[in-house]
This record gives sequence, C-alpha cells and structure tokens, in this order.
Amino acid sequence: MTKEIPFYIPSVGKEEIDQIDEVLELNSESKVEEFESEIANFVGAEHAIATCNGTAAMHLALSAMDLKRGDKIIMSVNSFPNVPEVVRHFDAEPIFIDIEPNSMNIDLNKLDDYLSKNKSKKLRGAIISFIAGQTPDLDKLYEIVAKYKIVLIEDATNALGVTYKDDTIGSLKADMTIFSMNPSNGRSLVSNGGVIVTNNEEYAQRSRLLRTHAISTTYDDYGNLDYIYDVVDIGYKYDMSELEAAFCLAQLQKTNKFIKRRKEIASIYAKKLSGIKHVNVPSFNEEHIFTQYIIKISKNRDAFARALKEEGISTGLNFIPLHLLSYYKHKYNLKVTSYLNALNSYQQILSLPIYPSLSDEDVNYICDKVISIANKWI
Repeated sequence: MTKEIPFYIPSVGKEEIDQIDEVLELNSESKVEEFESEIANFVGAEHAIATCNGTAAMHLALSAMDLKRGDKIIMSVNSFPNVPEVVRHFDAEPIFIDIEPNSMNIDLNKLDDYLSKNKSKKLRGAIISFIAGQTPDLDKLYEIVAKYKIVLIEDATNALGVTYKDDTIGSLKADMTIFSMNPSNGRSLVSNGGVIVTNNEEYAQRSRLLRTHAISTTYDDYGNLDYIYDVVDIGYKYDMSELEAAFCLAQLQKTNKFIKRRKEIASIYAKKLSGIKHVNVPSFNEEHIFTQYIIKISKNRDAFARALKEEGISTGLNFIPLHLLSYYKHKYNLKVTSYLNALNSYQQILSLPIYPSLSDEDVNYICDKVISIANKWI
C-alpha cells in the first residue's frame, strides 16, 4: 500500500493556539519583546532583533554593517539563494567559495586561500551558512575572519539550537547570527519569522532602527505611532507582527524537543540505509541537529527521486549550487565546472523527509522504499 509522505509538515499544537489567542484578546504584553527576550536567553546573546522572516533578518544585518555598492561578501556556493540575493540588493558582489564534500559546508581552506590572495578594501565580510544543521570547524572559521578582519555573519537559518563544543550558536564569536523560524526553506504554510542575534551594541541599535522605516518614535500597545514622529534614515518594513511572534514563541519553546525527535529519525535512517548499494549516508558529527537529512545517490539521482515519488515519498535538494542558477551563472559568467566539489555533490544529493511529526512507521516505510529501489537500480 502506497503512503503519502510530504517533504515537510509543520508541527503545530495547542501551545501555538494559546499564544495566538492571547494576542487576539488584546490584553497580553508584547509577544515580539517576549520572543526576543526568550531567544536571546536560549542562545546566550545580549541582543535579539525579530523580523518578518529570515531573509529580512539577513538583509537588515547587511544594512546594520552599512554595506555599500561594490563591496564584496564571501559565501559558500552551496548557500540558499537568499544569501547572494540580499547582497545584490545593495549592488554589492557575492564571492563564491567551493564546499567540503562530506559536510557540504564551505571549505575553510579555500576560504583562507582566497582571503590570502585577495586583500581588497571592498571585501567587507562573509556570510557562512550551516548546511542542514551542522557547523564547520568554527575555531578555524573564527581564526580566519579575525586574521583578515572581516565581518562574520552566521547563516544559521537551518541551525536553531545547534551547539559547538557545548556552546550554543549565536553566543560565540560571529558579529551577527541569523535564525529562521521556518525550517522548510519554502513557502511557509503557517508562519514565517526571522531574528538577528548579536553581542554588538551598535549593530543591534542600527538593526532596531532600520527595521521599521527608521522612524524615531515610540508605539503604543496596539502598534500606533506617537502623535509626532521623525525619520532619520532609509529603513524597511521588516518588523515581526504580534501574531507571528506568538507562534514563533511557542515553536521556540519546543526547539530542543524538535531536535531530539529529528536525531531519533536520523538514527533510524543511518542504521537502515548504511551499506545499501548506490546509497551513501555521509558521516555526521555529534552536534548535527538534522534540519535536513541528506543522502547521496551514486547514479541517476533524479530518476531515484521520481521512483520515490511514485511510492508517495517527496524529497528535496539542499541545495542547488549558486553557480548553476541562471542569474548568477550569466551575471558572473561562471562555468559549470568552476566549483567541482559543489557540482559533484549536487549531482548526487537527495534530502529525505525529516520533521518531528514523522512517525517511526513512516520513517521505516521511507527506508524500505529507498532500499527496494536501490536493490533494483542499475
């Protein structure tokens, strides 16, 4: 019997409904402020600035560091498209670096090599994405950015709750860290939400100012402007609504529970799929939180994905390398072979469903179908 297993389903319960009801009753304290306080405490950072989504948070972070036209920002070629997108909105230039094949994170040796050979004053910083909930060697990363004195923004939009040597990401040595409350990287069914966390007072103050049109005034409990207000810069409309904050607050309080369940699912995948012909399960460090579960198919990945779809199992690609996307390929005249590790990885990667509401029965069904298809694969 064929089952239908979507690639991602949000986990929503009474907690989210109760939080939202408090907002609709118009008698609660600010849920945005409560969310910011709780996520700052959860991460261990001094400041948290909530936004309407993760992309807005990333764009706001670049505004806080006063990115200019012609400036350069380094990133992995394996980033989600919103990373170079926010850089291009400043008419600044994204610089792509190849990946380390197993973790699919940025290759830090190649990052160091690029920085050693390119010392332009226009090279302002780096946005380093943590793929699928796994960090690179952060000690080495922090050493590199300190050596070359560039701003570091951690793209932890898929890594809320991940730790590095027992410290929570967002509390370490990055200038700013970006989180998203929509882990699917797609169109959110129920809620979006992003946040900048930082220990830098200047970045925090500028982010808060620019988040809401750079209006220098106060708002009442219902979101109304004071009678007199002023605008002191060019800002955005990136603030988070009270309803979004209520939902995100309930989700934040379940973060560790969600991580625990994803690790349980990942353990089943690793046990059942290891050693299967044509299927490679990459090695993972103990701190991986499995926002995505990425395997590699040695031959004809796309047909393998279609075969799984015929069995009711939806899959994903995390991610298509940026140099293969039409805009960046043509804008910067990039060759398909420019980033060989990312290219070779992309030709094989396949993300399996992994989310807290996925039952053991569903996970075993997915494994059985992957094994069955692999055994017939030529």
